[in-house]
Amino acid sequence: MSTDLTAVIAPIEQARGLPNAHYIDEATFAEETAAVLHATWAGLAVGADVPENGDAKPMEFLGLPLLLIRDKDGDVRVFQNTCRHRGMILVSEPRKIEGAIRCPYHSWCYSTKGKLVATPHVGGPGMNTHEAIDNATLGLIEVRSHIWRDVVFVNISGTAAPFEEMHADLIARWSEFDQPMYHGGADSSFTLAANTNYKLAVENYCESYHLPWVHPGLNSYSRLEDHYNINEPDKYSGQGTLVYRQFEGEGGKRFPDFKGLSEMWNEGAEYITLYPNVLLAAQRDHGYAIILEPKSINQTLEHVHIYYAAPQVDDAMRVKNTALWKEVFEEDIFVVEGMQRGRYGPGFDGGRFSPAMDGPTHCFHAWVAQRILDYRQSHAVAAQ
Repeated sequence: MSTDLTAVIAPIEQARGLPNAHYIDEATFAEETAAVLHATWAGLAVGADVPENGDAKPMEFLGLPLLLIRDKDGDVRVFQNTCRHRGMILVSEPRKIEGAIRCPYHSWCYSTKGKLVATPHVGGPGMNTHEAIDNATLGLIEVRSHIWRDVVFVNISGTAAPFEEMHADLIARWSEFDQPMYHGGADSSFTLAANTNYKLAVENYCESYHLPWVHPGLNSYSRLEDHYNINEPDKYSGQGTLVYRQFEGEGGKRFPDFKGLSEMWNEGAEYITLYPNVLLAAQRDHGYAIILEPKSINQTLEHVHIYYAAPQVDDAMRVKNTALWKEVFEEDIFVVEGMQRGRYGPGFDGGRFSPAMDGPTHCFHAWVAQRILDYRQSHAVAAQ
């Protein structure tokens, strides 16, 4: 039975959150996956995962086998990691592609741009062609992708509006940061595992309401009252601070700033969720992207990548900065896992929202609910 989402899209004063089934019921989550994670632009990885031409990294997106690759011309592409011959997985571990992508089963070969370039013995021993095998139509299946702030977004269904159109408002909001960003390297990325539905990690990130109790260290200098909500219904949501404090190393040394920023960024910073699963930060001297990878209905991996305004920054400061952010994000784990366990309480009706404090979370719930309602409507029409 479909969940009733009427109350979810109501004004915040009357709204309830998404029903429990969206966090604990497999059938409901399957519908939501099709309507939300597959039908919109979801975060998959970052360009820094494949830094050099020929780099390839096999990935999964809720069971869908994908191959992230930087082709011979330096363009990042996403393909289904499946040979067009008998469906064999092509690449099983990250590696450099030297020449072509070769299937380990029958050695069909593909270029880094996905073109089928060789079919050994397909016409019989020593015969590498056959009139029934049209190489031009048997290239790798490419998944629609787009890169913004080095995040590789994918649209699995292929039906979403262009990324630049769908997210024009946020791109404009952060246009001052439309300049080179440099991944800090191996010591500037880490992954946290949480036994929770990915949406709960989004909900927690959106709001600053929890700061005094969950992040007392952070709240000691960036207080709850120093934050503001970012509510953009049907687009994105998050929070900002008016008292961003730059990290300092020995002797007051700081990371270099991004160039040409307006005065609002001198002490301001913003933390926004780009629906459905990417958490972003814009700050004067560094930023980060968190890709939430839903492994199952109640398991999520949080892939954190930190970026700087310069290709080289102080090594000790960079390592310390990563450790500080990791500590902050680890503080949230017990919260998102606790909310996941709480969703098994049958009397919980989705909860209420504080109109003053929970606007960003309500925006996200309403966005998810509307995507599902639209999906149901389109399938109902198609079934007629």
